[in-house]
Amino acid sequence: MIASVNAEPNEPRATPLLAGLRRGDDQAFATLVHQHAGHMLATARRLLRSEDDARDAVQEAFVSAARSIGSFAGGSKLSTWLHRIVVNAALMRLRSQRRRAEEPIDDLLPRFDAEGHHLAAPAAWETPSDVLLERHETRAAVRRCIDRLPERYRTVLLLRDIEDLDIQETAAHLAVTQNTVKIRLHRARQALRTLLERDLMRDGRRLRNSPIG
Repeated sequence: MIASVNAEPNEPRATPLLAGLRRGDDQAFATLVHQHAGHMLATARRLLRSEDDARDAVQEAFVSAARSIGSFAGGSKLSTWLHRIVVNAALMRLRSQRRRAEEPIDDLLPRFDAEGHHLAAPAAWETPSDVLLERHETRAAVRRCIDRLPERYRTVLLLRDIEDLDIQETAAHLAVTQNTVKIRLHRARQALRTLLERDLMRDGRRLRNSPIG
């Protein structure tokens, strides 16, 4: 059973913890799970739609971490290393799942006339999607909008804008070029803008000056 732990792990304690993990100490592994399971589960939940899948991905990530702890050189924080592992575990689950019906992204992108002008003026924004996602009153709506994106665009948006991976890391996780990441991210943000406009503007919320777009 995965415990929900909300506090940030205490990184200065990672060195003795790491030594214990490398010795195969069961108590060290239990401490690792206690300190990091909550954050890893939150990451898996953002990437996967099923709670069971998210928990399974975290379990798989811990198994992978235990097997590869000897290769962890300590060049980054232990929490950063675990984050990469759980992201990989979640992405592997996404790839193995049957593809769901998706709304074509072209239907969600801005349209232009023959002279290159917007056929409809884009909505203005004031709050970025990651902040909206943290707000109780809009979290469900933003989550629904993100989940309606085609998988390849949804995933790149989550990795870049929610998980805060850089272009190089995102490309490595998805096994695509950095240019592909940039193109997909741009299209994903445009599509998300359209979906949020439909949902949030319908509820009378006017958003201005968002970086999405």
